[in-house]
Amino acid sequence: MDILNQTLLFVISLLANVFSAFSGGGAGLIQLPALIFLGLPFGVALATHKVASVALGLGATLRHLREDSLERRFALFILATGLPGVVTGASLILGVPGRWAEIALGVLTIGLGLYSIANRQLGQVHAPSHRSRRGLLAGGLVLYLIGVLNGSLTSGTGLFVTLWLVRWFGLDYKRAVAYTLILVGVFWNGFGAMTLGILGEIRWSWLPALLLGSLLGGYLGAHLAITKGNYWIKRAFEIITLLVGSKLVIG
Repeated sequence: MDILNQTLLFVISLLANVFSAFSGGGAGLIQLPALIFLGLPFGVALATHKVASVALGLGATLRHLREDSLERRFALFILATGLPGVVTGASLILGVPGRWAEIALGVLTIGLGLYSIANRQLGQVHAPSHRSRRGLLAGGLVLYLIGVLNGSLTSGTGLFVTLWLVRWFGLDYKRAVAYTLILVGVFWNGFGAMTLGILGEIRWSWLPALLLGSLLGGYLGAHLAITKGNYWIKRAFEIITLLVGSKLVIG
């Protein structure tokens, strides 16, 4: 790519990932359609976006680890339940027409935002719940299904993880976003990118600008999330879910 297009990609990636790191997901709302608009086929754009999304997770990780807010056993649980779903979804998507699935996902994503708006105190207090064997089993099954969506459609699925951690496991928004950005951003997206890279194609020449924008955007967005607190994260989450859902439905 020439320097002008690389600069454009960097700006797009930076803005998309600042918003994503602040709200707990949604970078694909801007970044994935931009890659397709600039000429990449859907499968190549998806794989390339997945690789760039790992840098988002790394940038956010650099900031969130300074806060030491993650529980190691719970983090391993999220990885163990979600990663198999990611590999399953990434293996299936390259041979499946995704339009109807995108519409259904968009409607569900809009529902997440409306649900959060209707529940004013949701995610404002950290009150861990459903940590029994039955609660973990049910919660892990949903994380697996979200992982399937993450590996296949990618746009906005981090938002599903964020709200599920808040609603089912009782995390506040700040902690939920930290788990999402680190575990989904680095590990889920990393496994998805690896699977898509093996089965499909990654446009490596587009990645320098995307990786730099994602890394910086992830760090800046995570810093905003930590300093602004649960109220503003909740509001950002609601705005991003409505935007992502509308984009998926409209196409």
